[in-house]
Amino acid sequence: QVQLVESGGGLVQPGGSLRLSCAASGFTLDYYAIGWFRQAPGKEREGVSCIGRSDGSTYYADSVKGRFTISRDNAKNTMYLQMNSLKPEDTAVYYCATAKFCLYSGTLAGGMDYWGKGTLVTVSS
Repeated sequence: QVQLVESGGGLVQPGGSLRLSCAASGFTLDYYAIGWFRQAPGKEREGVSCIGRSDGSTYYADSVKGRFTISRDNAKNTMYLQMNSLKPEDTAVYYCATAKFCLYSGTLAGGMDYWGKGTLVTVSS
């Protein structure tokens, strides 16, 4: 069964950290650009970060640059998003997904092939 499953979300205080994981099954992440997007209540979907398929280059939205780090573990067929210095405006449901390529803005592009059901991140004191 082809699926992506996110984990690691939760409630954290401003300035805190979380690490999100996204485990793939039924297919290999190697063949795709992979990344994360988020959606806060009442707001449009926003690309957060992306790793390119060919050279593994990483891209980030300006809003998270310097605070978030995307990575992948090919042996585990899993991607991660390390989130540091979290702010209340980072509160959203975070989704992982695969696509054809990345934009410099950290957005997945070319049509998403697979995506997960999301994990909620709440940043609040």
